[in-house]
Amino acid sequence: MAHPLQGVGVALITPFDDQHEVDFAAYGRLLEFTSTGGADYFVVQGTTGETSTTTAKEKIDLLKFTKENNPKNLPIVFGLGGNNTKAVLETLKNTDLDGVTAILSVCPYYNKPSQAGLIAHFTAIADASPVPVLLYNVPGRTVVHLQIPTVVELAKHPNIIGIKDASSIENALELAKRCPEDFLLLSGDDNLVTTSISVGFKGVISVIANAFPKEFGEMTWAALNNDFKKAAELQKRFVDFDTLLYVESNPVGIKKCLEIKGICSSEVRLPLVKASDSLGEKLQKAMINEGFWQ
Repeated sequence: MAHPLQGVGVALITPFDDQHEVDFAAYGRLLEFTSTGGADYFVVQGTTGETSTTTAKEKIDLLKFTKENNPKNLPIVFGLGGNNTKAVLETLKNTDLDGVTAILSVCPYYNKPSQAGLIAHFTAIADASPVPVLLYNVPGRTVVHLQIPTVVELAKHPNIIGIKDASSIENALELAKRCPEDFLLLSGDDNLVTTSISVGFKGVISVIANAFPKEFGEMTWAALNNDFKKAAELQKRFVDFDTLLYVESNPVGIKKCLEIKGICSSEVRLPLVKASDSLGEKLQKAMINEGFWQ
């Protein structure tokens, strides 16, 4: 039986209005668009949701809204992590995780813990969490890397069920080689999905799927169904496009794509600024050239 978090998890953006307040009407449109478009589950308040600049109340409100406005009753993953273990445990205790399939917990950033510190941190979270835990390894943002032996050790915990890895294809290969077969491996890099699935990954938590759930879902499931020729052809369509999304930082690019599609505005919160006119033109041209937009 397929795992409920197999396939495409969309790392949902947080739409803002022109006053930089959460735009829940636009968020509802996004939930409808992605779920009917082909996403397999929602990831609320991951990096792409601008979690570093949303308030504690907004995070809870976004989770609550997602539960209440889930057109296809998709599984929900909630981003709940940080670099203060005690604060994370307190948030866990005070958050209603009823209806949440798992939490996604990022590596502690800024204070640069050792591997022993990472094991202690995630063990404490897994011990306290009422729902399963997905590790999130994203060294490009945290400057901390969950080394393979550390992941293998954490995989022994019965409440740590998998990892979203956004590091390198070499790391993906090692994870696939050394982690238990039932440990859920998810790509955190949209450009490496087909390659990662070919060695044993079960899907992706995706930025691109916010705006292109149908196309990205088709590609991901082609790979999961062992049609790697089709998956590779679809993956190639995203290569240059994916690079454009990060030129002015994430989620600036994907929000511009969603604005072009009429789903929400491209507003982001400082210190991010919304996409430049030049980037917007390049993204729209790429969307047309790749057949993603008429």
